[in-house]
Amino acid sequence: MNGFPQLLTAVLDTPDVRGLAEFYRQLLGFRYRPGDEPQERDDDADWLVLTDADGNSRLSFQFTEHLQRTTWPRPDVPMQMHLDLTVPNRQALEEQHARALALGAELLFDRTDDPDEPLYVFADPAGHPFCIFVS
Repeated sequence: MNGFPQLLTAVLDTPDVRGLAEFYRQLLGFRYRPGDEPQERDDDADWLVLTDADGNSRLSFQFTEHLQRTTWPRPDVPMQMHLDLTVPNRQALEEQHARALALGAELLFDRTDDPDEPLYVFADPAGHPFCIFVS
């Protein structure tokens, strides 16, 4: 035992568990945990898990009836938590920007003019913010 708890997954609340899981599955190339695939579960699932190629849990989604979307960058409803996603260069940043929008993300902030760390901040379909930036 190393004396520290181990992070298993990040859990996102959402009123549409399958819809948000599908958004991130397509955006990040993850797969469903065995038994969570759409054909094996009904669409009113209240908990789903996405894994990486090695089967490690990466993101989980749980049902909530109400979710107040962040108003960031306005301070009324803060982000509270967000995901940081990186790409290797500006071309990949623009490709992922287009993919995120096509999958249903909403652009919240464009800082692609920053020469050191160009980035986009998006809201996913449930309103959770996430960044894609060059690192």
